[in-house]
Amino acid sequence: MALPVKLICRTGQVHADGTCSIFVQYCCNESQKPLFGTDVKIPPTYWDKAGRCISERLPANHGDYNELNDELKRLKKIVEDIVTYAGLKKIPLEARAQFAKTHFSPTFDFNDIETKEKEAAEQQETEKKNRINVYYQFDEYIKSKKRKVSKATLTVYGNVKSHLLAFEAFRGQEISFDSFDFSFYEDFVDYLTFEHIHIRRKTVQTGLKLNTIGKTIKHLRGFIKDRAKRKIVKPIDLSDFKIPEEESDAIYLTYEEIAKIYQTDLSEHPYLIEYRDLFVLACLTGLRFSDFSTLRPEDLQRDMLYKKQEKSDHWVIIPLRHEAKLIFTRQFRDRIPELTNPEFNRHIKTIGKLAGIIQIVKFSYKKGNQTITITRPKYDWITSHTARRSFCTNEFLAGTPVELIMKISGHKRTKDFYKYIRITPEEAANKIKELWLARNDMKLIKESVTEMELQYN
Repeated sequence: MALPVKLICRTGQVHADGTCSIFVQYCCNESQKPLFGTDVKIPPTYWDKAGRCISERLPANHGDYNELNDELKRLKKIVEDIVTYAGLKKIPLEARAQFAKTHFSPTFDFNDIETKEKEAAEQQETEKKNRINVYYQFDEYIKSKKRKVSKATLTVYGNVKSHLLAFEAFRGQEISFDSFDFSFYEDFVDYLTFEHIHIRRKTVQTGLKLNTIGKTIKHLRGFIKDRAKRKIVKPIDLSDFKIPEEESDAIYLTYEEIAKIYQTDLSEHPYLIEYRDLFVLACLTGLRFSDFSTLRPEDLQRDMLYKKQEKSDHWVIIPLRHEAKLIFTRQFRDRIPELTNPEFNRHIKTIGKLAGIIQIVKFSYKKGNQTITITRPKYDWITSHTARRSFCTNEFLAGTPVELIMKISGHKRTKDFYKYIRITPEEAANKIKELWLARNDMKLIKESVTEMELQYN
Protein backbone atom coordinates (compact mmCIF):
# COMPACT_ATOMS: atom_id res chain seq x y z
CA MET A 1 0.00 0.00 0.00
CA ALA A 2 1.42 3.33 -1.13
CA LEU A 3 2.02 5.78 1.67
CA PRO A 4 0.43 9.25 1.37
CA VAL A 5 3.81 10.88 0.84
CA LYS A 6 4.60 12.79 -2.35
CA LEU A 7 6.79 15.47 -3.89
CA ILE A 8 5.20 18.80 -4.80
CA CYS A 9 6.44 22.01 -6.38
CA ARG A 10 4.63 25.19 -5.47
CA THR A 11 4.56 26.61 -8.99
CA GLY A 12 2.25 29.37 -7.89
CA GLN A 13 4.78 30.76 -5.43
CA VAL A 14 7.74 32.03 -7.44
CA HIS A 15 10.79 33.48 -5.67
CA ALA A 16 12.52 36.70 -6.78
CA ASP A 17 15.07 34.66 -8.73
CA GLY A 18 12.33 32.98 -10.74
CA THR A 19 12.50 29.60 -8.97
CA CYS A 20 10.02 27.63 -6.87
CA SER A 21 10.70 25.42 -3.86
CA ILE A 22 10.11 21.67 -3.91
CA PHE A 23 8.70 19.96 -0.79
CA VAL A 24 7.88 16.52 0.47
CA GLN A 25 4.24 16.43 1.57
CA TYR A 26 2.73 13.93 3.99
CA CYS A 27 -1.05 13.75 3.63
CA CYS A 28 -1.90 12.37 7.05
CA ASN A 29 -5.57 13.37 6.86
CA GLU A 30 -7.73 16.16 5.45
CA SER A 31 -6.61 18.67 8.06
CA GLN A 32 -2.99 17.60 8.49
CA LYS A 33 -0.77 17.83 5.42
CA PRO A 34 2.64 19.00 6.64
CA LEU A 35 5.40 20.03 4.25
CA PHE A 36 9.08 19.11 4.62
CA GLY A 37 11.66 21.39 3.02
CA THR A 38 14.21 19.96 0.57
CA ASP A 39 16.26 23.10 -0.24
CA VAL A 40 15.79 22.22 -3.93
CA LYS A 41 14.59 25.09 -6.15
CA ILE A 42 13.92 25.14 -9.91
CA PRO A 43 12.06 27.30 -12.42
CA PRO A 44 8.40 26.10 -12.36
CA THR A 45 8.37 25.23 -16.08
CA TYR A 46 10.81 22.36 -15.44
CA TRP A 47 8.63 20.54 -12.91
CA ASP A 48 7.00 17.37 -14.27
CA LYS A 49 3.61 17.30 -12.53
CA ALA A 50 2.65 13.88 -13.87
CA GLY A 51 5.89 12.22 -12.84
CA ARG A 52 6.35 14.39 -9.72
CA CYS A 53 9.96 14.92 -10.57
CA ILE A 54 12.30 17.40 -12.24
CA SER A 55 12.24 17.39 -16.04
CA GLU A 56 15.31 16.26 -17.97
CA ARG A 57 15.05 19.62 -19.80
CA LEU A 58 16.35 21.43 -16.70
CA PRO A 59 19.17 23.82 -17.78
CA ALA A 60 22.57 22.81 -16.41
CA ASN A 61 22.98 26.12 -14.59
CA HIS A 62 20.21 24.97 -12.17
CA GLY A 63 21.95 21.68 -11.44
CA ASP A 64 22.00 18.10 -12.72
CA TYR A 65 18.40 16.90 -12.90
CA ASN A 66 19.38 13.27 -12.15
CA GLU A 67 21.28 14.22 -8.98
CA LEU A 68 18.49 16.55 -7.85
CA ASN A 69 15.84 13.85 -8.43
CA ASP A 70 17.94 11.35 -6.48
CA GLU A 71 18.13 13.79 -3.58
CA LEU A 72 14.37 14.35 -3.68
CA LYS A 73 13.76 10.58 -3.67
CA ARG A 74 16.10 10.22 -0.69
CA LEU A 75 14.28 12.88 1.31
CA LYS A 76 10.87 11.43 0.36
CA LYS A 77 12.09 8.02 1.55
CA ILE A 78 13.09 9.54 4.92
CA VAL A 79 9.54 10.86 5.46
CA GLU A 80 8.08 7.49 4.40
CA ASP A 81 10.36 5.65 6.81
CA ILE A 82 9.40 7.96 9.69
CA VAL A 83 5.69 7.47 8.95
CA THR A 84 6.20 3.68 8.76
CA TYR A 85 8.07 3.74 12.08
CA ALA A 86 5.21 5.73 13.65
CA GLY A 87 2.79 3.04 12.50
CA LEU A 88 4.94 0.26 13.96
CA LYS A 89 5.09 2.13 17.26
CA LYS A 90 1.29 2.37 17.18
CA ILE A 91 1.37 6.15 17.36
CA PRO A 92 -2.22 7.39 16.77
CA LEU A 93 -2.87 8.55 13.21
CA GLU A 94 -3.75 12.08 14.30
CA ALA A 95 -0.36 12.37 16.06
CA ARG A 96 1.80 11.07 13.21
CA ALA A 97 2.03 14.37 11.33
CA GLN A 98 3.57 16.09 14.37
CA PHE A 99 5.77 13.04 14.98
CA ALA A 100 7.13 13.28 11.43
CA LYS A 101 7.71 17.05 11.73
CA THR A 102 9.55 16.52 15.02
CA HIS A 103 11.95 13.87 13.73
CA PHE A 104 12.52 14.86 10.07
CA SER A 105 15.89 16.23 9.03
CA PRO A 106 17.90 15.91 5.77
CA THR A 107 20.52 13.93 7.72
CA PHE A 108 17.97 11.66 9.40
CA ASP A 109 19.09 8.39 10.97
CA PHE A 110 16.78 5.92 12.70
CA ASN A 111 19.12 6.06 15.67
CA ASP A 112 18.06 9.72 15.97
CA ILE A 113 14.52 8.63 16.76
CA GLU A 114 15.72 6.14 19.35
CA THR A 115 17.96 8.78 20.91
CA LYS A 116 15.24 11.43 20.95
CA GLU A 117 12.71 9.01 22.38
CA LYS A 118 15.16 8.01 25.08
CA GLU A 119 15.87 11.66 25.88
CA ALA A 120 12.14 12.40 25.94
CA ALA A 121 11.53 9.44 28.26
CA GLU A 122 14.33 10.59 30.54
CA GLN A 123 12.94 14.11 30.53
CA GLN A 124 9.49 12.81 31.43
CA GLU A 125 10.99 10.73 34.21
CA THR A 126 12.91 13.76 35.49
CA GLU A 127 9.77 15.87 35.40
CA LYS A 128 7.86 13.11 37.18
CA LYS A 129 10.52 12.95 39.89
CA ASN A 130 10.57 16.74 40.16
CA ARG A 131 6.82 16.77 40.67
CA ILE A 132 7.27 14.74 43.82
CA ASN A 133 10.67 16.09 44.90
CA VAL A 134 10.20 18.25 47.98
CA TYR A 135 13.17 20.55 47.33
CA TYR A 136 12.43 21.09 43.64
CA GLN A 137 8.87 21.97 44.60
CA PHE A 138 10.10 24.28 47.37
CA ASP A 139 12.20 26.16 44.81
CA GLU A 140 9.13 26.42 42.55
CA TYR A 141 7.09 27.64 45.54
CA ILE A 142 9.65 30.34 46.31
CA LYS A 143 9.67 31.43 42.63
CA SER A 144 5.88 31.76 42.69
CA LYS A 145 6.14 34.06 45.73
CA LYS A 146 8.88 36.40 44.50
CA ARG A 147 6.47 39.10 43.32
CA LYS A 148 4.06 38.65 46.22
CA VAL A 149 6.12 38.75 49.43
CA SER A 150 9.08 40.72 50.78
CA LYS A 151 12.71 39.69 50.45
CA ALA A 152 12.74 38.99 54.17
CA THR A 153 9.90 36.49 53.79
CA LEU A 154 11.67 34.85 50.86
CA THR A 155 14.69 34.45 53.14
CA VAL A 156 12.46 32.75 55.72
CA TYR A 157 11.23 30.32 53.03
CA GLY A 158 14.85 29.55 52.16
CA ASN A 159 15.60 28.91 55.84
CA VAL A 160 12.73 26.41 56.05
CA LYS A 161 14.15 24.53 53.07
CA SER A 162 17.62 24.59 54.68
CA HIS A 163 16.17 23.18 57.91
CA LEU A 164 14.57 20.32 55.97
CA LEU A 165 17.85 19.54 54.19
CA ALA A 166 19.75 19.59 57.48
CA PHE A 167 17.16 17.30 59.10
CA GLU A 168 17.34 14.91 56.14
CA ALA A 169 21.14 14.72 56.48
CA PHE A 170 20.86 14.31 60.26
CA ARG A 171 18.59 11.29 60.13
CA GLY A 172 19.97 9.87 56.88
CA GLN A 173 16.55 9.40 55.30
CA GLU A 174 15.18 11.13 52.22
CA ILE A 175 12.26 13.47 52.81
CA SER A 176 9.35 13.14 50.39
CA PHE A 177 5.78 14.39 50.47
CA ASP A 178 4.84 10.97 51.86
CA SER A 179 7.08 11.73 54.86
CA PHE A 180 4.82 14.45 56.22
CA ASP A 181 2.95 12.68 59.00
CA PHE A 182 2.76 13.09 62.78
CA SER A 183 5.94 11.05 63.37
CA PHE A 184 7.83 13.35 60.99
CA TYR A 185 6.43 16.40 62.77
CA GLU A 186 7.53 15.20 66.21
CA ASP A 187 11.00 14.18 65.01
CA PHE A 188 11.45 17.44 63.08
CA VAL A 189 10.46 19.63 66.04
CA ASP A 190 12.76 17.61 68.35
CA TYR A 191 15.63 18.02 65.88
CA LEU A 192 15.11 21.77 65.59
CA THR A 193 14.90 22.05 69.39
CA PHE A 194 17.90 19.98 70.43
CA GLU A 195 20.10 19.10 67.45
CA HIS A 196 20.03 21.78 64.76
CA ILE A 197 23.38 23.55 64.58
CA HIS A 198 23.46 27.15 63.38
CA ILE A 199 25.63 30.25 63.65
CA ARG A 200 24.36 33.34 65.44
CA ARG A 201 26.59 36.37 65.93
CA LYS A 202 29.61 34.31 64.86
CA THR A 203 28.87 31.79 67.61
CA VAL A 204 27.94 28.17 66.91
CA GLN A 205 24.67 27.35 68.68
CA THR A 206 22.62 24.19 68.99
CA GLY A 207 18.83 24.27 68.87
CA LEU A 208 16.38 26.97 67.83
CA LYS A 209 14.04 28.99 70.02
CA LEU A 210 10.41 27.91 70.19
CA ASN A 211 9.06 30.81 68.14
CA THR A 212 11.63 30.19 65.40
CA ILE A 213 10.54 26.55 65.29
CA GLY A 214 6.92 27.73 65.15
CA LYS A 215 7.71 29.98 62.20
CA THR A 216 9.38 27.04 60.42
CA ILE A 217 6.33 24.79 60.94
CA LYS A 218 3.98 27.59 59.89
CA HIS A 219 5.72 28.13 56.55
CA LEU A 220 6.20 24.40 55.96
CA ARG A 221 2.43 23.99 56.34
CA GLY A 222 1.86 26.86 53.91
CA PHE A 223 4.18 25.26 51.34
CA ILE A 224 2.51 21.83 51.56
CA LYS A 225 -1.00 23.30 51.32
CA ASP A 226 0.02 25.37 48.28
CA ARG A 227 1.36 22.30 46.44
CA ALA A 228 -1.86 20.41 47.25
CA LYS A 229 -4.05 23.30 46.03
CA ARG A 230 -2.16 23.25 42.74
CA LYS A 231 -2.84 19.49 42.53
CA ILE A 232 0.88 18.74 42.41
CA VAL A 233 0.49 16.40 45.38
CA LYS A 234 -2.52 14.85 47.04
CA PRO A 235 -3.96 16.71 50.06
CA ILE A 236 -2.03 15.95 53.26
CA ASP A 237 -3.60 15.99 56.72
CA LEU A 238 -1.68 18.64 58.65
CA SER A 239 -4.03 18.90 61.60
CA ASP A 240 -1.31 17.52 63.90
CA PHE A 241 1.27 20.02 62.67
CA LYS A 242 0.71 22.43 65.56
CA ILE A 243 2.61 25.70 65.51
CA PRO A 244 4.59 25.95 68.78
CA GLU A 245 4.92 29.44 70.18
CA GLU A 246 5.52 31.34 73.37
CA GLU A 247 5.24 34.99 74.27
CA SER A 248 8.53 36.46 73.14
CA ASP A 249 10.56 38.40 75.66
CA ALA A 250 11.40 41.76 74.18
CA ILE A 251 11.93 45.20 75.65
CA TYR A 252 10.51 48.54 74.75
CA LEU A 253 11.98 51.96 75.53
CA THR A 254 9.97 54.62 77.32
CA TYR A 255 9.82 58.13 75.92
CA GLU A 256 12.23 59.15 78.71
CA GLU A 257 14.74 56.51 77.61
CA ILE A 258 14.35 57.49 73.94
CA ALA A 259 15.00 61.12 74.94
CA LYS A 260 18.14 60.03 76.84
CA ILE A 261 19.41 58.28 73.72
CA TYR A 262 18.58 61.31 71.54
CA GLN A 263 20.39 63.70 73.91
CA THR A 264 23.47 61.50 74.45
CA ASP A 265 26.72 63.29 73.63
CA LEU A 266 28.37 61.34 70.82
CA SER A 267 31.07 63.87 70.02
CA GLU A 268 33.71 61.26 70.79
CA HIS A 269 31.90 58.73 68.60
CA PRO A 270 30.72 60.79 65.61
CA TYR A 271 30.21 57.69 63.44
CA LEU A 272 27.35 56.67 65.78
CA ILE A 273 25.33 59.87 65.32
CA GLU A 274 23.47 58.79 62.18
CA TYR A 275 22.68 55.40 63.74
CA ARG A 276 21.34 57.12 66.86
CA ASP A 277 19.22 59.59 64.92
CA LEU A 278 17.82 56.92 62.61
CA PHE A 279 16.89 54.77 65.62
CA VAL A 280 15.10 57.68 67.31
CA LEU A 281 13.29 58.44 64.04
CA ALA A 282 12.10 54.82 63.98
CA CYS A 283 10.98 55.04 67.64
CA LEU A 284 8.81 58.04 66.74
CA THR A 285 7.33 56.57 63.55
CA GLY A 286 7.02 52.83 64.21
CA LEU A 287 8.75 51.89 60.95
CA ARG A 288 10.52 48.56 60.45
CA PHE A 289 14.21 48.49 59.58
CA SER A 290 13.37 47.54 55.99
CA ASP A 291 11.29 50.74 55.75
CA PHE A 292 13.20 53.37 57.74
CA SER A 293 16.48 52.33 56.08
CA THR A 294 15.00 53.04 52.63
CA LEU A 295 13.33 56.41 53.23
CA ARG A 296 13.58 58.94 50.40
CA PRO A 297 13.21 62.75 50.40
CA GLU A 298 9.95 62.49 48.46
CA ASP A 299 8.43 60.37 51.25
CA LEU A 300 7.99 63.58 53.30
CA GLN A 301 4.92 65.56 52.25
CA ARG A 302 3.12 68.20 54.35
CA ASP A 303 4.88 67.10 57.56
CA MET A 304 3.75 63.51 56.96
CA LEU A 305 5.72 60.44 55.93
CA TYR A 306 4.10 58.50 53.09
CA LYS A 307 5.70 55.05 53.00
CA LYS A 308 4.83 51.79 51.29
CA GLN A 309 5.84 49.03 53.69
CA GLU A 310 8.10 46.43 52.14
CA LYS A 311 6.81 43.51 54.20
CA SER A 312 3.08 44.06 53.77
CA ASP A 313 3.09 46.08 50.53
CA HIS A 314 0.75 48.43 52.40
CA TRP A 315 0.82 52.23 52.42
CA VAL A 316 1.05 54.02 55.78
CA ILE A 317 0.86 57.74 56.49
CA ILE A 318 2.71 58.86 59.61
CA PRO A 319 2.55 62.32 61.21
CA LEU A 320 5.95 63.54 62.36
CA ARG A 321 6.71 64.83 65.83
CA HIS A 322 9.00 67.84 66.06
CA GLU A 323 12.12 65.74 66.69
CA ALA A 324 11.28 63.24 63.96
CA LYS A 325 10.83 66.00 61.38
CA LEU A 326 14.04 67.67 62.55
CA ILE A 327 16.00 64.43 62.19
CA PHE A 328 14.60 63.68 58.76
CA THR A 329 15.09 67.15 57.32
CA ARG A 330 18.46 67.85 58.96
CA GLN A 331 20.16 64.48 58.88
CA PHE A 332 18.51 62.32 56.26
CA ARG A 333 16.61 64.55 53.82
CA ASP A 334 19.25 64.04 51.14
CA ARG A 335 20.57 60.62 52.04
CA ILE A 336 19.76 57.64 54.26
CA PRO A 337 23.03 55.82 54.98
CA GLU A 338 23.34 52.32 53.54
CA LEU A 339 22.99 49.98 56.50
CA THR A 340 22.74 46.31 57.27
CA ASN A 341 20.52 45.12 60.09
CA PRO A 342 23.32 43.31 62.01
CA GLU A 343 25.53 46.40 61.75
CA PHE A 344 22.70 48.65 62.94
CA ASN A 345 21.89 46.36 65.88
CA ARG A 346 25.53 46.27 66.96
CA HIS A 347 25.87 50.06 66.98
CA ILE A 348 22.53 50.79 68.67
CA LYS A 349 23.56 48.58 71.61
CA THR A 350 26.70 50.68 71.99
CA ILE A 351 24.59 53.85 71.88
CA GLY A 352 22.20 52.46 74.49
CA LYS A 353 25.12 51.73 76.78
CA LEU A 354 26.52 55.25 76.34
CA ALA A 355 23.04 56.63 77.11
CA GLY A 356 22.99 54.78 80.42
CA ILE A 357 20.24 52.30 79.57
CA ILE A 358 21.84 49.82 81.95
CA GLN A 359 18.92 48.42 83.96
CA ILE A 360 19.34 44.64 84.39
CA VAL A 361 16.68 42.72 82.45
CA LYS A 362 16.02 39.02 82.79
CA PHE A 363 14.30 37.03 80.04
CA SER A 364 13.58 33.33 79.65
CA TYR A 365 12.58 30.96 76.87
CA LYS A 366 11.65 27.32 76.50
CA LYS A 367 13.91 24.62 75.10
CA GLY A 368 11.99 21.38 75.26
CA ASN A 369 10.86 21.06 78.89
CA GLN A 370 13.63 23.34 80.13
CA THR A 371 13.40 27.06 80.84
CA ILE A 372 16.53 28.95 79.83
CA THR A 373 17.03 32.28 81.61
CA ILE A 374 19.31 35.03 80.33
CA THR A 375 20.23 38.17 82.26
CA ARG A 376 21.68 41.21 80.49
CA PRO A 377 21.77 45.00 80.77
CA LYS A 378 18.81 46.53 78.98
CA TYR A 379 20.96 48.12 76.27
CA ASP A 380 22.12 44.65 75.23
CA TRP A 381 18.53 43.70 74.36
CA ILE A 382 18.02 46.68 72.03
CA THR A 383 17.60 45.88 68.32
CA SER A 384 16.21 47.73 65.31
CA HIS A 385 12.80 46.18 66.05
CA THR A 386 12.84 47.71 69.54
CA ALA A 387 12.03 51.02 67.86
CA ARG A 388 8.79 49.73 66.32
CA ARG A 389 7.80 47.96 69.53
CA SER A 390 8.51 51.11 71.55
CA PHE A 391 6.33 53.23 69.28
CA CYS A 392 3.36 50.85 69.57
CA THR A 393 3.71 50.40 73.34
CA ASN A 394 4.19 54.11 74.13
CA GLU A 395 1.20 55.13 72.02
CA PHE A 396 -0.89 52.41 73.65
CA LEU A 397 0.09 53.61 77.14
CA ALA A 398 -0.66 57.19 76.13
CA GLY A 399 -4.24 56.18 75.37
CA THR A 400 -4.11 56.42 71.58
CA PRO A 401 -6.90 54.17 70.18
CA VAL A 402 -5.51 50.86 68.96
CA GLU A 403 -7.21 51.26 65.58
CA LEU A 404 -5.31 54.52 64.97
CA ILE A 405 -1.97 53.05 66.03
CA MET A 406 -2.54 50.12 63.64
CA LYS A 407 -3.16 52.57 60.79
CA ILE A 408 0.35 53.93 61.37
CA SER A 409 2.11 50.68 62.25
CA GLY A 410 0.48 48.86 59.34
CA HIS A 411 -0.78 45.93 61.44
CA LYS A 412 -3.78 44.31 59.81
CA ARG A 413 -4.89 42.15 62.73
CA THR A 414 -5.41 43.23 66.32
CA LYS A 415 -3.96 39.89 67.45
CA ASP A 416 -0.67 40.70 65.75
CA PHE A 417 -0.63 44.24 67.12
CA TYR A 418 -0.95 43.15 70.73
CA LYS A 419 2.14 40.97 70.37
CA TYR A 420 4.06 44.26 70.15
CA ILE A 421 2.75 45.66 73.42
CA ARG A 422 5.41 45.21 76.10
CA ILE A 423 4.21 46.49 79.47
CA THR A 424 4.73 45.09 82.96
CA PRO A 425 1.77 44.14 85.18
CA GLU A 426 2.57 47.23 87.29
CA GLU A 427 2.42 49.49 84.22
CA ALA A 428 -0.90 47.92 83.24
CA ALA A 429 -2.31 48.49 86.75
CA ASN A 430 -1.15 52.11 86.81
CA LYS A 431 -2.66 52.70 83.39
CA ILE A 432 -6.04 51.36 84.49
CA LYS A 433 -5.86 53.49 87.63
CA GLU A 434 -5.17 56.59 85.50
CA LEU A 435 -8.22 55.83 83.37
CA TRP A 436 -10.39 55.34 86.46
CA LEU A 437 -9.22 58.64 87.91
CA ALA A 438 -9.86 60.42 84.62
CA ARG A 439 -13.39 59.03 84.56
CA ASN A 440 -13.89 59.55 88.32
CA ASP A 441 -14.42 55.81 88.59
CA MET A 442 -12.36 55.17 91.71
CA LYS A 443 -15.61 54.87 93.67
CA LEU A 444 -18.43 52.48 92.96
CA ILE A 445 -20.97 54.82 94.59
CA LYS A 446 -20.61 58.42 93.51
CA GLU A 447 -22.38 60.21 96.41
CA SER A 448 -20.19 62.51 98.44
CA VAL A 449 -20.69 60.48 101.62
CA THR A 450 -21.69 56.85 101.34
CA GLU A 451 -23.39 54.77 104.02
CA MET A 452 -20.26 52.65 104.28
CA GLU A 453 -18.10 55.72 104.93
CA LEU A 454 -20.53 56.77 107.69
CA GLN A 455 -20.14 53.37 109.32
CA TYR A 456 -16.38 53.87 109.52
CA ASN A 457 -16.68 57.38 111.01
